[in-house]
Amino acid sequence: MNSYKNFADYYDQLMTEDINYEKIADYIENIFSENDINPELVCDLACGTGNITIPLAKRGYEMIAVDKSVQMLNAAREKASHANLDILFLNQNITKLDLYGTCDAFLCMIDGINYILNPYSLEKMFERIKKCFINPHGLIVFDISTFYKLSEIIGCNTFIHDGDDIFYSWENKYYKEKKLSDMYLNFFVKEKHGYRRFSERHLQRAYKQYEIKNALKKAGFTDIKTYEYLTFNEPSNKSQRIIFVAR
Repeated sequence: MNSYKNFADYYDQLMTEDINYEKIADYIENIFSENDINPELVCDLACGTGNITIPLAKRGYEMIAVDKSVQMLNAAREKASHANLDILFLNQNITKLDLYGTCDAFLCMIDGINYILNPYSLEKMFERIKKCFINPHGLIVFDISTFYKLSEIIGCNTFIHDGDDIFYSWENKYYKEKKLSDMYLNFFVKEKHGYRRFSERHLQRAYKQYEIKNALKKAGFTDIKTYEYLTFNEPSNKSQRIIFVAR
């Protein structure tokens, strides 16, 4: 579950249709500027195929990239190698983070936090970062798919993607009591002699803003801000993605 074993090969092709990673990198730099921080060493948690790690490395930041999927990390390493970038990639579960030293900033973008299903594990991860791995006055920046998005927009709905080379159905089940979104994706990928079929199942937790803020506070973060995605505006109760910034 959530391994991206097959999906890693097609992740970039699908995700770059909807997500502008350079724009996210621009926004992160604006966050740094707004908070009067000029980080040298940045740790990108749940880095996937490096779509945020690599643009930031190209802008001069020293990067550490962490992900629990070997397949996703291999794709990220290959892209970094082609760009002649020296990035430290670590195959770790971000809730059991073990770095060699401290960093000036931590990132976790594109739903990485939602994949932490246990609120206690999330709190402990924040606590570990705060106590062990973030420099004084360092910043943590991350986003979440909101409770509203996972429970109401994705909910129990089914979505279809019909591309030239990839077709997939995305069936969802939302479990209200557990606050879990259960996502089942069926892929049909066009290859030389026909189509290859594979499936992926992903679970995400629908966190409310106060739950995230409380976890950050318990971990020792004090200056906590929330923004509508890629803006500096206040989020609303209909926001589908929210940015958290804490130090």
